[in-house]
Amino acid sequence: MKPIRKQRLILIVLMLVVLGLAATFALKAFNENLMYFFSTSDVAAGKAPNNAVFRLGGMVVKGSVERPNADLLVRFKLSDFEKEVTVEYSGILPDLFREGQGIVAKGALDGRGVFVAEEVLAKHDENYMPPEVAGSLKKPAAKP
Repeated sequence: MKPIRKQRLILIVLMLVVLGLAATFALKAFNENLMYFFSTSDVAAGKAPNNAVFRLGGMVVKGSVERPNADLLVRFKLSDFEKEVTVEYSGILPDLFREGQGIVAKGALDGRGVFVAEEVLAKHDENYMPPEVAGSLKKPAAKP
């Protein structure tokens, strides 16, 4: 092989290696920042990851909101009208947070199976519900 061809071949191989590394890093970063949404039935069925951050949506169960201490900890239950999941959040809840309302919380499951939220988002008016929550809610069975 002539030296110029060899240099070009080495340069092409190096460019392919660099391109491969860049693609690997980009895909890894994308995958780490990807956040999945689960309904309360999904979480109760064990479909949600135990050690990863995800979003959980549902309706705040009436009568379930508790403030066990004088600090900012609040505990409540979310439901999709089939299964309930206990949520704990330490912080200031949105002004529009209330029982019977659809919310989306971002957080992870702890060892007790309780969803520990790091962020809670509430709907902004009476006619709006986050699309993830609306899609995950199951209609309650009609009672005769």
